[in-house]
Amino acid sequence: MGDMPLHEHLRLHARNTPDKAAVIWYGRTISYAELDALTDRCAALLKDLGVGKGEPVALFMQNCAQYIIAHFAIQKLGAIVSPCSPLFKQFELAYQLRDLGAKVIFASADLVPVVEAARQETSLRHVISTQYSDFLPAAPTYTPPPEVTHRSAEIPTGTIDLCQALERIEGGQAAAPTSAEPQDERDEHLAVHISMDDTALLAYTSGTTGRPKGAMLTYRNAVFKAKQGAIASGLTSDDVHLAIPPLYHISGMLCGINIPIYLGGTIVLHYRFNARSTVESIQRHRPTYWKGIAPMLPAIMDDPHCQGFDLSSLRKCPATSFGIRTTPELAERWRVFSGGAQVYEAGYGLTETHTFDSVTSPDAVRWGTNGRLLPGVECRVVDIETQEPVPAGHDGEILLRSPGCFKGYWNQPEKTAETLVDGWVRTGDIGHLDPDGYLTLSGRIKELIKVSGYSVFPEDVESILAMHPAVEQAAVIGVEDASKGQVVAAFIVIRQGTELEAATLVAWCRENMSAYKVPKIVEFRDALPMTPSGKVKRNQLNLDRHEPVTN
Repeated sequence: MGDMPLHEHLRLHARNTPDKAAVIWYGRTISYAELDALTDRCAALLKDLGVGKGEPVALFMQNCAQYIIAHFAIQKLGAIVSPCSPLFKQFELAYQLRDLGAKVIFASADLVPVVEAARQETSLRHVISTQYSDFLPAAPTYTPPPEVTHRSAEIPTGTIDLCQALERIEGGQAAAPTSAEPQDERDEHLAVHISMDDTALLAYTSGTTGRPKGAMLTYRNAVFKAKQGAIASGLTSDDVHLAIPPLYHISGMLCGINIPIYLGGTIVLHYRFNARSTVESIQRHRPTYWKGIAPMLPAIMDDPHCQGFDLSSLRKCPATSFGIRTTPELAERWRVFSGGAQVYEAGYGLTETHTFDSVTSPDAVRWGTNGRLLPGVECRVVDIETQEPVPAGHDGEILLRSPGCFKGYWNQPEKTAETLVDGWVRTGDIGHLDPDGYLTLSGRIKELIKVSGYSVFPEDVESILAMHPAVEQAAVIGVEDASKGQVVAAFIVIRQGTELEAATLVAWCRENMSAYKVPKIVEFRDALPMTPSGKVKRNQLNLDRHEPVTN
């Protein structure tokens, strides 16, 4: 298949295999023909709301069928998918929406209050709401969580109900193409001409420093990584993909949406990880491939309610080492437990490169590494100070160049110039390449904190801490934690004339930022070490104690 956007692959599969299952959501099967038609109608809705090519549209929901529908609808218009973490609170969401300038957001009904709290600080004009239960079948085939089964009797005030809008469009109240129409007629209706180098996705990341920035990723970036990732992983259209990691994250998106849709495979979708529901879905829907997180495997094996299920359909289970390492011992234990599934380290990548720069091929596992570079991905390892190449096997900063690399940061040319140099992405990561082309990640230059696999940007947490009336200055760092990899530690200078207890501040943080960002350790200081230009010297912050705050 030649170069074309992923939504055109969806259309192709809708013509060639219209009845094949594209998405299974707790037993509700959406065929390729239905998914194509739903995304067309959703695109028509967005067009009616004034969304045009090149405009960011925000997605603010957990994994669900509606997320996938909205994702491809936005891209069919040539607009830009802009995922927002569903763990965001008001300040975090407001920051990203302001930066995007988004006028339209898709939000799950339970998150609409967060949208409304942030709305006055943004350019939002329309909120499209949906309930996770909207696509839930009467008799689920694997156990959905309460958030999915809950159904509110009322549509959130001031929002457009997604499913009702799609039904009106289907009924002819708004013009929309059908999946049976020729592609030329459908493109004419949507009035869009898309280049492979147009921006298709704005994925927010820290880059190397500072608050989150929108990495501009193109249709070409997405297709390149989907195609090469599928080849390296030995996947075909016959594979059934178990999609549990969050779709708003670049890795969850690649493995849970892009690769299966590129191939014409089937997605078995979960709202989030639940051990019992996972094994139920494996037994019932027979997935063959599961890109997961290492702690998920022992969570299943150690759960007495997960014993005795038939997991033998699973063939490949690449796992990312977050929290615990993916080891030969874990792999062997899972092989026996599952009935033959192979476990290995998934690979390495970052948002700016659409991830999966190196991938472990199941027939060439080398423990302790992050796999081999994908075909088409170039890698240099250079001295951190001089930027000169280092010998094979020696640690240095990892630089990457490929058709998967981003165009730059949204509205931030200076930050782009710092990270993207002559087509090479400066990753800020330390690692080495061995003579056989295996890449090993050793550490990070950047001050990004990783809490249970979630990225925490120090300046992001600090900016929210500074909103507390008793906080004069705040600085945060990551400290090692046995169960979470790292946790956030905060250093606080109290505003003169006020009082503040650590437990009180932590309680306030829980109300104003995502749970994984909340400091677990708080220390008060008279002053923070500063550079002459007024920046905090985080590398000079050292804890007096390591006890977590309790309240």
